[in-house]
Amino acid sequence: MRSQIAELRLFKTKICMKCNARNGWKAKKCRKCNSSSLRYKAKEKRA
Repeated sequence: MRSQIAELRLFKTKICMKCNARNGWKAKKCRKCNSSSLRYKAKEKRA
């Protein structure tokens, strides 16, 4: 089981849908490709 601090560090990020780069949770655009299609990191594994 993860601690709350570890969970915040892992999941308080946004992922770019175009290049899969990790961005800060306040990001409006991707830091690598400058795309605005960002999503929050998924907390549950996908099937």
